[in-house]
Amino acid sequence: MVDILPLSAEYEAYLRDESRSSGTADSISFPRDEEEIRSVLQTLRTAAPRGGVPAPVTVQGARTGLAAGAVPAGGHVMNLARANRYLGLRQDDAGTYYLRVQPGVILSELRRHLANKTLPVDGWDAESLAALDKLYAGPEQFFPTDPTEASACLGGMAACNASGARSYRYGPMRGHVSALHVVLADGDVIAVRRGENRAQGRHLALTTESGRTLELDLPTYTMPCTKNASGYFIEDDMDAIDLFIGSDGTLGIISELEIILAAVPAVVWGMSCFFEDERAALDFTVAARPKLPRAAAFEYFDAKALDILRVQRKNSTAFASLPELDAAWACCVYVELEADDEATALNDLALLGKLLRDHGGSDRATWVARTDTDRETQRFFRHAVPESVNMLIDERRKTDPAITKLGSDMSVPDERLREVMDLYRTTLAEAGLDSAAWGHIGNNHLHVNVLPRNAQDYAAGKELFVRWARAVTDMGGAVSAEHGVGKLKRDFLTVMYGPEHIAQMAALKRQLDPYCQLGRGNLFDPNVCEGGA
Repeated sequence: MVDILPLSAEYEAYLRDESRSSGTADSISFPRDEEEIRSVLQTLRTAAPRGGVPAPVTVQGARTGLAAGAVPAGGHVMNLARANRYLGLRQDDAGTYYLRVQPGVILSELRRHLANKTLPVDGWDAESLAALDKLYAGPEQFFPTDPTEASACLGGMAACNASGARSYRYGPMRGHVSALHVVLADGDVIAVRRGENRAQGRHLALTTESGRTLELDLPTYTMPCTKNASGYFIEDDMDAIDLFIGSDGTLGIISELEIILAAVPAVVWGMSCFFEDERAALDFTVAARPKLPRAAAFEYFDAKALDILRVQRKNSTAFASLPELDAAWACCVYVELEADDEATALNDLALLGKLLRDHGGSDRATWVARTDTDRETQRFFRHAVPESVNMLIDERRKTDPAITKLGSDMSVPDERLREVMDLYRTTLAEAGLDSAAWGHIGNNHLHVNVLPRNAQDYAAGKELFVRWARAVTDMGGAVSAEHGVGKLKRDFLTVMYGPEHIAQMAALKRQLDPYCQLGRGNLFDPNVCEGGA
């Protein structure tokens, strides 16, 4: 039996996540498995006044999200960090491994266990143990999804369809999840496995473990043909599992996942290419993408991001191990190459070097990482940028506590990369705002961060983001490419899909969650959901 505890000062940290937003709640629980999740939901329903609405439930994992999806909007907090067991393993006829886990399993711990061959096996059956012996005897396996925060939990990553740097080659979380258990608001459970249940056009039938059949009418919008984590995944004849991946905790509570592992590439090399101006970096990226099909990542860092690192390296011992950045380098494109053998990797590296020189770069203005140590240095360089920006904003907040960093998460189709960068630069200059940009340029997905100096900057930045959302939508892009929508980007979602389609999303939610109990405030304003109930 799991306890439902008052949300006292002891649990105040659970009112926040990495978005720096804060919410309110009355109670909190830490269920350890599916039965305890169901028990909490049943207790909340029993506690509701006769004929009344059960308390809202906000589901959390590691609280690493940037869209405030785990920030409660009243009611109950259900934190799944203790539901962190490894449940079993199987191998299919093609040799692919599938690992079953609870949602609270942490990505960094999964990586460590796979690398060290130390997966916890308590309670595993004979079939899983046999598959594990084969896994350990074969090539090393890894989980490809690579968000910046390796402390993220797998359930949360599925809930927002996380991706990260390597999504250029491997795509987002969705393609690496083969099965889910989802607990509905009423405590019933849906088990979905990829390939077993598809919609008929825009109608989807789901059968719960209790034997109920749910007939769902799916929204009519068309998703953009770009990297996208904006609202419910909807398309004709879609796989049922994809409805729940990326649903921001609004349709059900993920209580179990089966994830797909992959063999670690034989060769992984990284190359940081520095340029004297942004236009050259964009031209290099556009030229390199079609010629390097084995590239796992194309990442970008603009002039302000590099300047912030220069200051951090000089002033903070924690960043002293960062390599020195030449003052002439105005921006950087990091390319990660994967290959089956070193000869192939050398050919790709030579091609990359030629493309670099063709676009104004030089071998001198390049870092190449071929060893684990060198790659770790480059990884530290990449992850130091957002960390340093957060530290800068925290310092500014001492003067004006009301301000926070404003980070965009928008993407556009390939042919619109230069256009969207021109939009960002022109409008930021017009508004006189301080900013830094970095991120996944291979997917035309930059995190442009407005760095407010005061409340006026903060207000101007928020207005600018709305303008960007309209422009990106007109370009055929997405307002959220990888962090989900949560609470912070729900107005952008309305810009992207329009009020009619938002109402259709809310109607779909009510078919699975009639009281709009789960993920209150995520994706759309609570009044949109509850007003139609």
